Amino acid sequence: MVDAWLERAAAAPDAIFTTTAEPDVLRARADELDAIAASGAQLPLHGVPFAVKDNIDVAGVPTTAGVPEYAYLPARNARTVQLLLDAGGICVAKTNLDQFATGLSGTRSPHFGIPRNPVNPDFIAGGSSSGSAVAVASGLVPLALGTDTAGSGRVPAACCGLVGVKPTRARVSTAGVVPASPSFDTVSVFATTCADATVGFDAIAAPAPALPSPTRLRVAVPRTLEWFGDTDARSCYEAAVTRLEALGATLFEIDLDPFLEAGGLLYGSALLAERYASFGEFVRAQPEVVDPAVRELVLASADHDAPSAFRALNRLTELREVTNPLWNDADALFLPTIARQPTVAEAVRESIATSRELGTYTNFVNLLDLAAVAVPAGTRSNGLPFGVTFVGAAYSDAPLMLAAAAFVGEPLPALPPAADFRIAVVGAHLSGQPLNRQLTDLDAELVATTTTSAAYRLYALPLDPPKPGMVRDPGHGAAIELEVWSLSAEGFGRFVAGVPSPLAIGTVELADGTHVHGFLCEPFAVQGAREITELGGWRAYLESGSV
Repeated sequence: MVDAWLERAAAAPDAIFTTTAEPDVLRARADELDAIAASGAQLPLHGVPFAVKDNIDVAGVPTTAGVPEYAYLPARNARTVQLLLDAGGICVAKTNLDQFATGLSGTRSPHFGIPRNPVNPDFIAGGSSSGSAVAVASGLVPLALGTDTAGSGRVPAACCGLVGVKPTRARVSTAGVVPASPSFDTVSVFATTCADATVGFDAIAAPAPALPSPTRLRVAVPRTLEWFGDTDARSCYEAAVTRLEALGATLFEIDLDPFLEAGGLLYGSALLAERYASFGEFVRAQPEVVDPAVRELVLASADHDAPSAFRALNRLTELREVTNPLWNDADALFLPTIARQPTVAEAVRESIATSRELGTYTNFVNLLDLAAVAVPAGTRSNGLPFGVTFVGAAYSDAPLMLAAAAFVGEPLPALPPAADFRIAVVGAHLSGQPLNRQLTDLDAELVATTTTSAAYRLYALPLDPPKPGMVRDPGHGAAIELEVWSLSAEGFGRFVAGVPSPLAIGTVELADGTHVHGFLCEPFAVQGAREITELGGWRAYLESGSV
């Protein structure tokens, strides 16, 4: 496997990789894996070479995020990389990307160059995970990691004819990933088949409850779509819908507007300021080494004020409420991954406009914390791949993959057995607090006492009984004490159904970089409330005697 990789890498086109591993290192790793396997250990990825987008840490290898001047040398692997290694994989290379994972065209890498589409080099490969997608589509590796905030794990899949998995955020750690918009970032998986993508995804994903696989798939399709003048793409999508219906799916039409409005908030509101918080100071200090489009977007994002950001978050909360009922009636939303596939020349000339167009049907997925699987769906009249995406509710990753595999005519094994649901509590539901019985009455079990990542602020809300409100504020927050409890699927549903406004159940990042569902607060409710972040948790606040 290693020797075959070295032969392919020697003949690989330029601009795909930023770093490749030394042959001696790879051969030593192969020997190590063979020894582990000989001891009887199960290695689902035994000897499989994989590549990693260069905004994800690999120990001892520079992480550049596409900007050599930004590079640092990580001492340990990102959590996802470590899990692939634990499964027996061999990390062979770091891959090129749009700088700081900002862009969907794959053309914003002035230092490393533009990875070319393997089918037609005049057209984009898609971004920002361009190098990872091209590496898989070119047959250099069977598996690669990307990231996905606005569609970076799905747009390249569509452009290159691949399977691209955008997971439920809480299932895959982003520890060791250079943040773009950390409230919405995910790690994605590229492969050529659903089976390979499933093996890779299962290796990096936390367990989730197994949702039932419906006997007849219920699929929502948009009543109207914007094709940006590409009638050929429209024909490809209509043929894909016909194929899906022929497979026995029940189709019904919906209005896509609230989903599109949610997606528009990522780059069209103060939410963009999160990118400035992530790497804006570097861009301001060294603007000459940053792609002009990335520089323009990031520096402009610093002009947004805090009230604008809260207004955008409040609108996003409203749109979640508007769109969530769809999942009571639909197992999946079926969309074109992209409409028109631009040329490289157009993407370079109209960089910002091109990326915004490419993200039309992908941006909202991360903002609404949905799962998605992108798969090939035929060929355009110009010979380029056309792709579709199955989008579903959080934790529908496995059923979506089954639906996608059936669509492309690929059998997959049955769903994994059910696992427990976990929820993080920070206030009145902590052990010994007045509402803890709401958990214990549902036979919940305490799993861990830990803290959030250093990205949250805590407020004392004027409620009866007293409760805290926690909001995410990367760059200005701190670690907040919490407990993680485990419930059955039924218990989780009953518990969440009883959570009153302004509290809500969202996704909380823990100190180790993993994510669980947990208590958050709608931003409007903390305005004017007393901030108690510096105390580190609700118990410390109660013990301070200042209630």
